[in-house]
Amino acid sequence: MGAATRVGLEIGSRWTFASALDWPGWCRRGRGSQEALDLLSAFAPRYALIAGSGFTPGALEVVGDVEGDVTTDFGAPGAAGPWDLEPVSPGEAGRLTALLESSWSAFDAVIAAAPSELRKGPRGGGRDRDQIAEHVREAERTYARKIGVRLPPSTPWPDQRAGVAEALRSAAGDRSWPTRYAVRRFAWHVTDHAWEIEDRSH
Repeated sequence: MGAATRVGLEIGSRWTFASALDWPGWCRRGRGSQEALDLLSAFAPRYALIAGSGFTPGALEVVGDVEGDVTTDFGAPGAAGPWDLEPVSPGEAGRLTALLESSWSAFDAVIAAAPSELRKGPRGGGRDRDQIAEHVREAERTYARKIGVRLPPSTPWPDQRAGVAEALRSAAGDRSWPTRYAVRRFAWHVTDHAWEIEDRSH
């Protein structure tokens, strides 16, 4: 087991998100802090399949919390914390971006293996596979503007991802999302939907 895993909490009135700050994409939400932390721990083996052999998490250590907003209560981590303003060295920017790229690869593998129609929720709701893929692609194109990358709707997905990765590795430029937050938001979104597709494929 490695060093303690730094966790930031984003606390809304409906949902609380627990995010592993040094492992973008390893993030879970719950009805309160304890449930979010319990789910984060429970998903460590699934995240390990994305992060690879370098993933050696220690005990969860909550380093602080931030107040959530309407985005939090809608169901997405929407608030940056003081930890997101920490300086990012070129090496760390590369490491974080590589984890995002691993999340993209995992998502692509899930899409390739999933049926086109996914199991519906108890009320018959939920997007099917291709709808989720398109949603993720469009969301990432929107997110890209927050880090100074403007991409036309016709941009092929591999080129879109390459532009995002290049900007994140540079950790510079005109951006409204800090690099650490941006990587976490991109990776949370694609990983969350990959796990959703996996869970709804059975």
